[in-house]
Amino acid sequence: MFPKVHAGMEMDMVKDCGKNGGNAFKRLQIFADRMKRFPGLVWSTVWIVARDDPRRVIHALKVGLSLTLVSLLYLIQPLFVGIGQNAIWAVMTVVVVLEFTAGATLCKGLNRGLGTLLAGSLAFFIEYIATESGRTFRAVFIGAAVFLIGAAATYMRFFPYIRKNYDYGIVIFLLTFNLITVSSYRVENVLKIAHERFYTIAIGCGICLMMSLLVFPNWSGEELHNSTVFKLEGLARAIEACVNEYFREETELNQDKSTEDPIYEGYKAVLDSKSLDETMALHASWEPRHSRHCHRFPWQRYVKLGNVLRHFGYTIVALHGCLGTEIQTPRSVRLLFKDPCIRLAGEVSKALMELANSMRNRRHCSPEILSDHLHEALQDLNTAIKSQPRLFLGSNNNQATNMLALAAAHATQQKQGVSLSSVKTDSSALFEWKTKRANEQAKEPERKFLRPQLSKIAITSLEFSEALPFAAFASLLVETVAKLDNVIEEVEELGRIACFKEYEHGDENIVVTYERPPVNPIQNHLPSHGAD
Repeated sequence: MFPKVHAGMEMDMVKDCGKNGGNAFKRLQIFADRMKRFPGLVWSTVWIVARDDPRRVIHALKVGLSLTLVSLLYLIQPLFVGIGQNAIWAVMTVVVVLEFTAGATLCKGLNRGLGTLLAGSLAFFIEYIATESGRTFRAVFIGAAVFLIGAAATYMRFFPYIRKNYDYGIVIFLLTFNLITVSSYRVENVLKIAHERFYTIAIGCGICLMMSLLVFPNWSGEELHNSTVFKLEGLARAIEACVNEYFREETELNQDKSTEDPIYEGYKAVLDSKSLDETMALHASWEPRHSRHCHRFPWQRYVKLGNVLRHFGYTIVALHGCLGTEIQTPRSVRLLFKDPCIRLAGEVSKALMELANSMRNRRHCSPEILSDHLHEALQDLNTAIKSQPRLFLGSNNNQATNMLALAAAHATQQKQGVSLSSVKTDSSALFEWKTKRANEQAKEPERKFLRPQLSKIAITSLEFSEALPFAAFASLLVETVAKLDNVIEEVEELGRIACFKEYEHGDENIVVTYERPPVNPIQNHLPSHGAD
């Protein structure tokens, strides 16, 4: 009997080994297929990144050329003899300081240079005082100086203005000051090393500034300007697509099942742009006047315009939310207001596109941007709503309360089987139902189940419930017209400060085709490096 048992166990082990071997072979095949596709996937990614923004390729070549130039401090013997091992600081400076835009490079480069210079000067002063005293007092003096300077500099980093503009410089100041001051107690020629380190850092910063300002420069101001144009176009596409989606037929909705939502893609860049706008505006404030007329870049007005566009985008978000509400207006009712709503959305989109075109061309927008067509579309929508008063006004003032009480009583009867001899039609019926429900729940705590959505039942029982969702949609659509005035005012004020050219009647509106949108500028900002 035992041999049979052992034989059965051996057969099971053989079957398990066969299954495991088959799974391992399948995993090996999957891994081999992935390895075959890996080179093509890498090449595809490289091509897509370069196609989206060719400036990325230029920036990569600029970084490579800068690293090659600073490496000559090591490779050429006369330069190496003059600078020594500290030449590595020039390489580290290029890696840390050289950014995609000229403003970012100027900000980090000047912060690094200024922090190194101030730290070196202060360290020399403390070293001069410490050498005049004894060795014991020198150690105490250095320790006290490191404590006081470190605490004071770190506390200054919490100041909003300094944290915004000079935080990186203070970090470099602390690092350089401590390296020089503490090392001077044990190393005799530390001041000479500090001199050489400062020279190499200056060489690295100089190469970075030369590459950023003279070789195919990318300006943060231009990035901010193009980003604002892109956001205006995105909002124009979003509001028009949202209204068209609201009035689409069921057959069209079933045919279009794409995963990408053009409405969300239109306003997403606007909602996520606050930190990016502030960063680009800060870098633009460091850039020199490089325009043809040398006008000062109004970066603060771009930030303010971004805030106005975000508030406009919040209205479109709410408008987009009306497409997925639990209670929807029947399509037969929607069709009564389709034409005026689509026309109004088209006029708002047209005005936003005109603002985008005027900013792209750096000219003032057309005086007829708020044309009679927009006011006519508003009037048509108002007339269409007034022509259907029964959809928005109930015939009895107490009907809402009555319907709510009846719906509550009906739901209780269906779920719990409770027979009610009489159902009151005033607010007391609802109060009694709530009291009874609370008592029953207290008696049966173990009985838990999902109850019907009383609010939804009551709302759908209202006489004017069919028009409530559309009323919210229409009010938000009219709100976009009201907020459009704020956008126009900010664009005009920006154009006045930036000295945009005046609008001429010969200027034709540029028709923008809805092709692949430009790349988001945030993708061109690489992660920050350390404070080396």
